[in-house]
Amino acid sequence: MTPLMTMSEAGAALRAGELTSVELTEQALAQTDLLDGVVGGFVSRFNDKARAAARQADVELRAGRDRGPMHGIPLGIKDIITTEDGPTTAQSLVHDAAWHPQDAVVVARLRAAGAVITGKLTTMEFAIGTPDESKPFPIPRNPWNTDRWAGGSSSGSGNAVATGMVFGALGTDTAGSIRIPSAYCGITGLMPTFGRVPKSGCVPLGYTLDHIGPMARSAADCAAMLDVLAGYDASDPTCIDLPTGDYSGALSGDLAGLTVGVCSLMERAGELADPAAAEVFAAAVGVLADRGATIVDVELPLYDEMRAANMVIMLSEALAYHATDLHRCWAEYFAGTRGIVSAAVSFTGADYVQAQRVRRLAQLKMVDVFDSVDLVVTPTAAAGATGLAGTDDVTKDDGLRAVFTQYWDCIGNPALSAPMGFTVDGLPLGLQIAARPFGEAVALRAADAFQRATDWHRRVPTVVTSDGTESAA
Repeated sequence: MTPLMTMSEAGAALRAGELTSVELTEQALAQTDLLDGVVGGFVSRFNDKARAAARQADVELRAGRDRGPMHGIPLGIKDIITTEDGPTTAQSLVHDAAWHPQDAVVVARLRAAGAVITGKLTTMEFAIGTPDESKPFPIPRNPWNTDRWAGGSSSGSGNAVATGMVFGALGTDTAGSIRIPSAYCGITGLMPTFGRVPKSGCVPLGYTLDHIGPMARSAADCAAMLDVLAGYDASDPTCIDLPTGDYSGALSGDLAGLTVGVCSLMERAGELADPAAAEVFAAAVGVLADRGATIVDVELPLYDEMRAANMVIMLSEALAYHATDLHRCWAEYFAGTRGIVSAAVSFTGADYVQAQRVRRLAQLKMVDVFDSVDLVVTPTAAAGATGLAGTDDVTKDDGLRAVFTQYWDCIGNPALSAPMGFTVDGLPLGLQIAARPFGEAVALRAADAFQRATDWHRRVPTVVTSDGTESAA
């Protein structure tokens, strides 16, 4: 396996005159031609517009107009986030593709920074549910084993970055939808603090839980994207008007002076845990210690309650959005979507209020935890990607025991997943790093320091293409 260039390395090569944005973009489009039919990363492609944007980026860079690290870099957008280049389907026959036809705020920010948008990436329908082969949309597959799922719901964002079809992508996260596909596909993905990145132009799933964030090969790449994405916008009523940080500037390469709280959560997964997961996680924690961090054990307060609260809140808010359409066109929804969302009919208004009350209590208890530590680390999940045939199980409570992401959506703190090793079957495993509210810079610093000492984020899959040949992504 040969490593792919990171976004940061591609940007450096652009500025050194070693390649052009047109060349980068053509390479990305050629990789998509080769692999997308196998892994199902794209819903729609904007080849002509991408080529035009790349040509414009080269003109500007030659003229000395440098818009920053995103300038001339091919990126993809999860297809619940709107772009002016083409429709937003939310991977659904139900959604009005003409909804909000202009760029979402985050897309406009990337475009203003010179990014080359190559297309819209696959998602689970409305960012929830599981693949449905009866519907006319690509089935997103895991590039490390195409019989496995890419993870949801930012599935195409995960497998497109992992295979080099794009250098970075936008994902969304309501119960783990950035961090799960990042872990399953062996890339890095960051869920920012709730309200750190504006969501205007993103089809909602859970109004009080949704986050938009970057997915890329490295933490440094995610930091560069967050430098562009973060910041207040009045169009999103949940967006927080606070100054943003210099996320790229925070990447010092060491963790001296930081205290990292460790909670393995492995016992929660029980028999679902991969035999290699505990050892892989322990080795990752050892790397953080080697980089200068002080390691202590912590417990996540009200962990089980937060998992339950996340489900009650997310599904109640989703049902509020979808109730009319579920009555009007039940059969047009994916089977997994309608089954999961309609489960909220069993919740009462009192259940929803109580979930929000318990959520607030856990947030306050977590403040106490962060009085003694700077970061909390756990595995992202205790196992690798599930088989496509078993994706319905992963959304049920038993299957979710091996996934440790929902807690942080409910708390609202920033959390990222970075590759930390492999299962016994050669599937990627992720290290989850969480920080205080608006502490993205510290989480990214830790992930970057980890990646300077390891090469897990540089490992790439070998994909068997449709003609039976092997292609190293």
